[in-house]
Amino acid sequence: MKDEYRNIPLVKNEADNSFEMKVDGHIAVIEYKETSSKIALIHTEVPKALGGRGVASAIVEKTLNYIKEQGKLLLPFCPYVFAYIKKHPEWKSLVSPKFKDYDKL
Repeated sequence: MKDEYRNIPLVKNEADNSFEMKVDGHIAVIEYKETSSKIALIHTEVPKALGGRGVASAIVEKTLNYIKEQGKLLLPFCPYVFAYIKKHPEWKSLVSPKFKDYDKL
């Protein structure tokens, strides 16, 4: 994650089922669904104004850290999150072994 994003807080918006990060007046989001033991990440969206600046990877990393701190398992349905974990295999330990594409990570 780029240093410029380290101190930007991740907000868990439970009303909208999204993790949010505000950058330069724009909000990047990851939509989620949650159970008592798992968090499914469904969709990542970064406003065009923030594109190409590493915001998506920053919000994913912050969200993965949150999931790790909560002791929950991850279901990476979002293609961006899935690709991020494939590129950063140190996060695979968070993924539920029952996830349908676990063996492709």
